[in-house]
Amino acid sequence: MALLDVNVLIALAWPNHVHHDAAHTWFSRQRSSGWATCSITESGFVRISSNPAVVRQTVTPKEAVALLQNLKQQESHLFWPLEISMGEVPEDILERIQGYRQVTDAVLLATAIQRRGQLATLDSGLARLTTESSHESVCIIPV
Repeated sequence: MALLDVNVLIALAWPNHVHHDAAHTWFSRQRSSGWATCSITESGFVRISSNPAVVRQTVTPKEAVALLQNLKQQESHLFWPLEISMGEVPEDILERIQGYRQVTDAVLLATAIQRRGQLATLDSGLARLTTESSHESVCIIPV
């Protein structure tokens, strides 16, 4: 089961995204094994999809939610409620955070570990948060 990072959701939903084809190729193979979203990835999808500085064909937040709901109709989707706080993120992950932009990544990685799944991302830098025991918990989608 793979928790899809916001960048993967955006790439899947927007045909003009530079990694749209790579995300779809990976997703077509992974989908039947199960995939998940959580409140962080869903709200990030809506935020970015409605930001004209990021997505050229922006939509309203309401339209982005509808687009997300449509994507979640794909087979084998699960919603993972967040059951981890920042204070519960493993110490070895916290020690590897290199800046404010990795704080959310750390929570998503800890969630994937807790659920015995993987965090699927297009961000190769996310691998820096992993340890020898947790590197299998991240799937860097090849681009």
